[in-house]
Amino acid sequence: MSESYVPFPDAIHWFDYASDVPPEVVDWLLEMGSMTRRFEQHCAKVSVTPQRECFVSRAELTPEEAEQLPESERYWLREIVLFGDDVPWLLGRTIIPLETLTGPENALVDLGTLPLGRYLFGGNALSRDYIHLGQQAQHWVRRSRLRLSDKPLLLTEIFLPASPVYDASNTKDLKSTTEQ
Repeated sequence: MSESYVPFPDAIHWFDYASDVPPEVVDWLLEMGSMTRRFEQHCAKVSVTPQRECFVSRAELTPEEAEQLPESERYWLREIVLFGDDVPWLLGRTIIPLETLTGPENALVDLGTLPLGRYLFGGNALSRDYIHLGQQAQHWVRRSRLRLSDKPLLLTEIFLPASPVYDASNTKDLKSTTEQ
């Protein structure tokens, strides 16, 4: 794909507190379920275009990313653009230590155009250690360390301008209020 999006993971400002982020945005950024499923509530079709998929060394991670993951010989890196009805909504960057890619989790290197959320929330033994909230220029960002069968991976998501996260009327709280 020749179109260029936001540089990854440059110049992300991480917030200390969720209260530093507007409430209607926090509702999106603290989503505990599948972001793919949440996006599907706002479009007819969610699709993914991989931008980069390869093994990288620890030296190729940012210092912040390296701090979040255990030491490993190699990491699987997957950078994608997620589209809602063919409009770019999200950049995703997933970093997975080689040790996480054992057993069924080895399927993570072959996701291709399958959204990560479809795999992660498809009945696997998934837990989330934390969600960090941030901003890159005018884009909202979140970073989560997830665990599949207690094996870690790091997911950073940058919400692009056309994403429904920027439409305050799309929050869960506002939606439920208007439906009553």
